[in-house]
Amino acid sequence: MKVTVVGAGAVGASCAEYIAIKDFASEVVLLDIKEGFAEGKAMDLMQTASLNGFDTKITGVTNDYSKTANSDICVITSGIPRKPGMTREELIGINAGIVKAVSTSLLEHSPNMILIVVSNPMDTMTYLAHKSLGLPKNKIIGMGGALDSARFKYRLAEALEAPISDIDGMVIGGHSDTGMVPLTSHATRNSIKVTEFLSEERLEQVAADTKVGGATLTKLLGTSAWYAPGAAVSGLVQAIACDQKKMFPCSTYLEGEYGLSDICIGVPVILGKNGIEKIVDIPLSDAEKSHMQASAEGVRKTNGLLDV
Repeated sequence: MKVTVVGAGAVGASCAEYIAIKDFASEVVLLDIKEGFAEGKAMDLMQTASLNGFDTKITGVTNDYSKTANSDICVITSGIPRKPGMTREELIGINAGIVKAVSTSLLEHSPNMILIVVSNPMDTMTYLAHKSLGLPKNKIIGMGGALDSARFKYRLAEALEAPISDIDGMVIGGHSDTGMVPLTSHATRNSIKVTEFLSEERLEQVAADTKVGGATLTKLLGTSAWYAPGAAVSGLVQAIACDQKKMFPCSTYLEGEYGLSDICIGVPVILGKNGIEKIVDIPLSDAEKSHMQASAEGVRKTNGLLDV
């Protein structure tokens, strides 16, 4: 199993680290445009192998896509990160060009790849990859929902004063501060709905804190987060590589599901060796349906800025 991660910055390096530590891939190729940067990150990570007990080979390359040839899964993290006060949508001008060029180069050398898009604005970049590459829809996946759901569960555990292992919850919709739809009506603590434990007001605060989870970290760190995004990507990659049939909310191209078409947006999917193997239809409350429609309108507005 060969995995390529494009972008050796904080997010990309975290992706490579978590994938390697889980020890299911034979090789991870880390690619960057900055001379020697990916090579240095790969060498540093490989020097942890004996300490962390993994045998995955991590290779760093500078802008040489021939070294990514025959990758099974490719991840695009490249692009400019958010700065404090910046929305994900404001990144579109620069990142669209990067994602289009990178995805085309990857496909040239790995025609059978499954592609995971991390670059922001993520739903629009996933849509761009669909329109640019012509791959089957099951082979192009946007990462956002897995990360947003992890942040939702963190906030739920905080509110409940419970261990996160007790918590299950999901965020669908667009990967933006206004587009996320935390499914509080479906969230549980050990199979018991969280609405049994928390007031409506507290749940609204949990949802609000979840939506600005990325912005909160950007303000604190001065740049985008990287540990949780890297872990989220590694979870998706492992589910595909190991054919786990796991359910994650991912940005996927819809053709009528959830009443939406010609859009990439976060919905629950089953991930396995073929990428997205099934889109899962779950019942939504009237409020959640309304929020989902509003989220889709926001994504379409951003998509309208693309030259496709």
